[in-house]
Amino acid sequence: MGNPFKILLIFSRDMSLIKAIAGTLKSKRFWLWQVSGAMIYSVPVAIRFFSGTVMIPLLNFPGFWIGHFIPGNFLEKLLINAFFPGGAGGVTGEIFVSKYKSQLISGKTKYQARLGGALLQTAIWAFFQYWGYSLLILGPWSSGTTGGNIFEHAVVFPINFFLASISIFTPDILNFIKFWIKKKFNKQQN
Repeated sequence: MGNPFKILLIFSRDMSLIKAIAGTLKSKRFWLWQVSGAMIYSVPVAIRFFSGTVMIPLLNFPGFWIGHFIPGNFLEKLLINAFFPGGAGGVTGEIFVSKYKSQLISGKTKYQARLGGALLQTAIWAFFQYWGYSLLILGPWSSGTTGGNIFEHAVVFPINFFLASISIFTPDILNFIKFWIKKKFNKQQN
């Protein structure tokens, strides 16, 4: 038999982990970021399906691949990945660590938690994309056997992880914009 205090310590740590997971799943902010992020992610997907073309004129910048890793729709990837999976994962990481520590986190700890969450959620999303790509499901824009898979190829995964690492600042940027709009709106009312 092991030391009962060690077993109790392990169990209490697991309870903190379980409470943190449950607290994260109960958070309205978690669901707001996950659902709205997935909706934002789905907009270009829907445009592609309804238009029957891969290129979305406003978001197709630079319009050509740079090497094998930076796609022609880099602007789209930058804007979309700021919210999902990177931004949503970052918020999830922040909420989880706050619940685990039972206190609001700030500074370096907050950004480390966001980075961990963003990278974890991007890894899960990359696994889903990789699995989906292997199924060879072609979209309406496909030209026979030459491409047209609705899922991303693995060559863009590195850029997705880079974008996830900078998406940890998305909540701060949105809070700044929200504060700025409120300030302007309050000035106009006075």
